[in-house]
Amino acid sequence: MNERILIIEDEEDLVKGLKINLVDEGYEVDYALDGKVGLKKALSEKPDLILLDIMLPGMNGLEVCKELRRENMDIPILMLTAKGEEIDKVIGLEMGADDYISKPFSIRELLARIKAHLRRENRSGETISGLVQLETIKIDFEHYKVIRKDVEIDLTSLEVDVLRFLIQQDGKVVTRDELLDKIWGYEKFPTTRTIDNHILKLRKKIEVDPNHPRHILTVYGGGYRFVR
Repeated sequence: MNERILIIEDEEDLVKGLKINLVDEGYEVDYALDGKVGLKKALSEKPDLILLDIMLPGMNGLEVCKELRRENMDIPILMLTAKGEEIDKVIGLEMGADDYISKPFSIRELLARIKAHLRRENRSGETISGLVQLETIKIDFEHYKVIRKDVEIDLTSLEVDVLRFLIQQDGKVVTRDELLDKIWGYEKFPTTRTIDNHILKLRKKIEVDPNHPRHILTVYGGGYRFVR
């Protein structure tokens, strides 16, 4: 069965162009021209990946992303942002987006990112699985959750993959470039700040005190390492 992509974007010409290129690549494609309709389609159709614009009528893309994560949809969400709107990118990642690409973008770059995210999604669940017990929390890789004092905190598929990779390194330093290569799976990326934002989100979920982390440590000039 072909992988299904939902485009939530109000620029009809852009949607038409994206649909043609995605269908040519073998994907099944549906679309919505406003946020509310897009949210309903995402929840009912359960696509494999969503391309989500930020500036949408009816409901903006940031709210759509937030609602999808609230409904425990852990599929990849790629935000489409206006060039230079750094604050939208940061907020989008905080809302649960996996990636962003700035308009105008090349279709080759977009297709590369889509393929990378779908490959990563299909790899989820490999290697470390089940429960990992730390001092104060359990990480449930199978069900995409962190359990702290009987409280369950949901993880996205991307957060699970980042955590899994860091833990696998057994305390060794992992550079940002390694994370980009192993987790995102493509060479070009707008900024390594995206990695830092994802690490901040993870710390909020697994650390007792995110400002003084015990498990995900920053190695200045190096990257990150995971300490059990």
